[in-house]
Amino acid sequence: MRLASDQGKTPESPLPSRFDKVTIATMPEIDFSRLPEMGEGLFTAPLKRPAHVGEDWLEPAQHAYGSDEDAIWDELFARQMQILPGRAASAFLSGLDRLDLGRGGVPDFGRLSAELNRLTGWSVVPVPMLIPDHVFFWHLANRRFPAGNFIRTRDTFDYIEEPDVFHDVFGHVPMLADPTYADYMQEYGRAGWKAMRYNRLKALGALYWYTVEFGLIQEAEGLRAYGAGILSGPAEAVFCLEAESPNRIMLNVDRVMRTDYVIDDLQPTYFVIESFEKLYHDTVDRDFDRLYKSLGAGFTYANTAIIDVDDVLHRGTQEYYLRGGRGSGAKAV
Repeated sequence: MRLASDQGKTPESPLPSRFDKVTIATMPEIDFSRLPEMGEGLFTAPLKRPAHVGEDWLEPAQHAYGSDEDAIWDELFARQMQILPGRAASAFLSGLDRLDLGRGGVPDFGRLSAELNRLTGWSVVPVPMLIPDHVFFWHLANRRFPAGNFIRTRDTFDYIEEPDVFHDVFGHVPMLADPTYADYMQEYGRAGWKAMRYNRLKALGALYWYTVEFGLIQEAEGLRAYGAGILSGPAEAVFCLEAESPNRIMLNVDRVMRTDYVIDDLQPTYFVIESFEKLYHDTVDRDFDRLYKSLGAGFTYANTAIIDVDDVLHRGTQEYYLRGGRGSGAKAV
């Protein structure tokens, strides 16, 4: 979702977490248990709520997947597992193993939530489609991850515009087994209240896009992917790490929140973090009031830009984009 067992193993104890602590980003005067109010003039996508869901946008139950749908999950899972070893972040692969998402078929959210809650206090909840920003923030702030209650068809096997259960559960949920990353996601949700207060949802959305969806991390063995948009698809998992076209730049929160992004193609730029601890502190300790006051309504930097403050790991050729990208059939080089 975006702005989406341990059989035979020794049970693990929950790892240390900060989720019961108050930080600068949490704004202690806010009651995060209640849905935030949408202020007048707030720039957000207009979404029509289906009649069968309430204000929380939660489905009454998880969809009962048939054998054909389970087979699609299994085939998607097998394809990604041919690609991700050596490319996916160690935290992702560890979470995948802990939650045993490859046991066959679409995972049951009840079982998955019980296992995830034991590790980091999170749960997975079904939603019918993309949900409004304020509802998404509210769920994250309460350690609930909204996941699409449907799976792609064979006609959309390679690319689906709206995140489905495979993107949301395979791509996002393993990372929520990491305690520091799980805390970052909760703080991101809490930060939504302030972004709405200043009408800067696009800026906060850019931070989500370049970390949660398309983030890279430095590990001892080299760069690895932790973003769900990378991990849930075959082309980008290779492109983000091995292609000459895209920029790879160390993450700077202020810079990222001023940077435009593309939602329907491979990314022109990827931002790299040193660790999840540093990502957590670089965002939670940032004075977002001051930052939002300095931001304009639009973005400052194009998604292909390299600026003078960037710590550049790789200056991309941008050949893929100069040749027209996905729409032109350009080779992802």
